[in-house]
Amino acid sequence: MTDQETLAALLDEIDTRLPRLERLDRYYQGKHRLEALGLALPPEMERLRTVINWPALAVDSLEERLDVEGFQLGGATSADERLWDWWQANDLDEESSLAHLDALVYGCAYVTVSRGASAGDPPVITVESPRTMAVTIDPATRAVAAAARVFERDEAQQPSGVVLYLPGRNVTYRRSNGVWRAAETARFALQETAVVPLVNRARLAHRHGVSEMRDVMGLADAACRSLTNLQGAQELLAMPQNIFFGVEKNDFVDQNGNPLPTWEAYLGRMKALANENAKAIQLPGADLRNFTEVINHYARLVASVTGLPPHFLGMSTDNPASADAIRSAEARLVKRAERRARALGEAWERVMRLALRFVGDDDTAARRLETVWRDPSTPTYAAKADAVVKLFQAGIIPQEAAWEQMGWSPEYRRHLRSLTSADPADRYLEILQTAGQEPAPVPAPEPAP
Repeated sequence: MTDQETLAALLDEIDTRLPRLERLDRYYQGKHRLEALGLALPPEMERLRTVINWPALAVDSLEERLDVEGFQLGGATSADERLWDWWQANDLDEESSLAHLDALVYGCAYVTVSRGASAGDPPVITVESPRTMAVTIDPATRAVAAAARVFERDEAQQPSGVVLYLPGRNVTYRRSNGVWRAAETARFALQETAVVPLVNRARLAHRHGVSEMRDVMGLADAACRSLTNLQGAQELLAMPQNIFFGVEKNDFVDQNGNPLPTWEAYLGRMKALANENAKAIQLPGADLRNFTEVINHYARLVASVTGLPPHFLGMSTDNPASADAIRSAEARLVKRAERRARALGEAWERVMRLALRFVGDDDTAARRLETVWRDPSTPTYAAKADAVVKLFQAGIIPQEAAWEQMGWSPEYRRHLRSLTSADPADRYLEILQTAGQEPAPVPAPEPAP
């Protein structure tokens, strides 16, 4: 297959799946509106339609627990400072969260790696959305065979600027008069495509992933219908209703003979009628608990399919839950976050191995690279510190591992190492080196008398 044919196939894939991705985006943004609410709701009350955004809750609850804290090479006792410098230089503290979010919402996201502008610059690592990028997976090696990213569109929203990622080269194409022409080619020594997918819930026969909202969207639609019908019933039936017999329109006037406003008659502010033949009957307001019970039932179903604790969905009891009960309720959510971290961590490790190859560093330690994640559970700070202190005092973990268990960043751990140096002279030299100063000369001792 030629480069032009590969490019055409990838662009067709982007355009084909774009409507599905836009639908998923509307669900996450809370902008998806139900097209059919049933016959019980009159057309005049369609403005009462309400969206309950459980899909976003299912995604955000996982994404908030996925934080990369560093990378550790095989055989190393602490996180690698050079890889963390590259991470910070590419603003991946924030960009990685965006990539995780898109992977959970759409089912996948992508990371590209390229050389820096000059020899001493770190590799350039960027994250991309599946709305603008597509890849082809080699079925034999399961590696990315080719990828295309749309970075520019014309006034008709048609792609006009595309980057085609191929093994050993990245080709920039621009469309002129309906024809794609190569504008620039960036070559590198690696014989592989410098693109890594971040896939959510991949399967053996489906490597492109699925959205984390898949099991929630139908339940959210059902809850939206119930909530909208609740508003309609609240608008029409919640207030006590007055029924009048033997009256005319002219009877609904105030003491000055002026017609009553509609809202006063609607809210029952009319106390008496001058027509002696009129009869009034009052109906009690409707009990709306059947709607709230149905909505709570849907919330329990969402909790069962997503692993979210019930209190995340607004279900609480009169007696507050204990700390052990809260941790037990979050156990499944924590385990799901650990599973996502394992899959995403493998992708980030491939990204960092690519970055090391771009600078000519591909040793055995890089093959055993591991991603360091923040603890996805939510223990109290005192409980975590107590557990770490006991492990350190028992000699199970060293001091550096204790700092990692506390969740401190690599930069803060580096600062702690400088503060806890055993030799005061070493500390003095390190402080001066950090400040860019030379140590003061030591005066010669005076001769003894």
